[in-house]
Amino acid sequence: MRPVRVLLTGSTGFVGRAVLGALLREGGADGGGVEVRAVVRGVPAGAGASAGVEWVRADLSDPASLDGVASGADVLVHLACRVDGDAEECERTNVGGTRAIVAEARRAGVGRVVHLSTAAVYGPGPHRGIAVDGVTPAPVSAASRTRLAAERIALDAGGVVLRPGLVLGAGDRWVVPALGELLRRVPTRWDGGRGRVSAVDVEDLARLVTAVALAPDHEVPSGVFHASHPVPVRNRDLMARLAELDVLPSVAGDLPWDQCLARLREAPGHISERQFALLARDHWYESEEIWRLTGCAPGPGPLERLVGAAGWYRGWLGEG
Repeated sequence: MRPVRVLLTGSTGFVGRAVLGALLREGGADGGGVEVRAVVRGVPAGAGASAGVEWVRADLSDPASLDGVASGADVLVHLACRVDGDAEECERTNVGGTRAIVAEARRAGVGRVVHLSTAAVYGPGPHRGIAVDGVTPAPVSAASRTRLAAERIALDAGGVVLRPGLVLGAGDRWVVPALGELLRRVPTRWDGGRGRVSAVDVEDLARLVTAVALAPDHEVPSGVFHASHPVPVRNRDLMARLAELDVLPSVAGDLPWDQCLARLREAPGHISERQFALLARDHWYESEEIWRLTGCAPGPGPLERLVGAAGWYRGWLGEG
């Protein structure tokens, strides 16, 4: 049997690097089980000739540059996205880029599309254990609005859309750094640390994306799936684990939510009140189904996985 040929975007990003690694491990030492064609604007330094990887230069914002990139591919795994920037930049990458790469995949007869989105499309919450679209998506940022629009492009192509919550692990430059800033501004336990969030370790998410990409056709139908670990994480447990690993300082005391917000307003910083609520209050989503459909074990959970990323976090936060 010939190898499964995967067309991958976003391979140099936080999640993309982990997914590329998971795909290559699935392919074996000689890359014989899976071949990856990674679409990049520039080949990463030191990438060289990796077994099972073909690096192709193209730009999602330039549809002409994508001509032929999907030829011979079986699966499109589309991870590339813009998570910040103004509305025009997000529209160009998240909507225009998705439309261009999906159109190219369809022209080439690619049989499966796997598209990574985000649970942030649901908006500010709080959300407590909701099923897929158990509340109407109401994104508030340009990035989330355009990522929701990109979902429709993938779904119209018969794709599988994955919505993870907070993604943790080596390479995370948003979640734990944001928690660190918030602790400096509001150095106490936030509303008792009661808030629960959907989270997933990046390596576990990569295993899941790979399982969806390589699953037999009948196992995973087209549609939207939550893609966090099935067990939500309580804020106080997350903060305690990060303190135990010497990533963030431990805290004492407790303030009710309204006083937390008042303290945040008094201390300037980059993280907004909306982002504070996303990290500290209930935002969790039923996530069991996709793990069950793929037969992919979700693992022990993001709190247990943090030990493997603690050194990276300490280095990144120390440099910051």
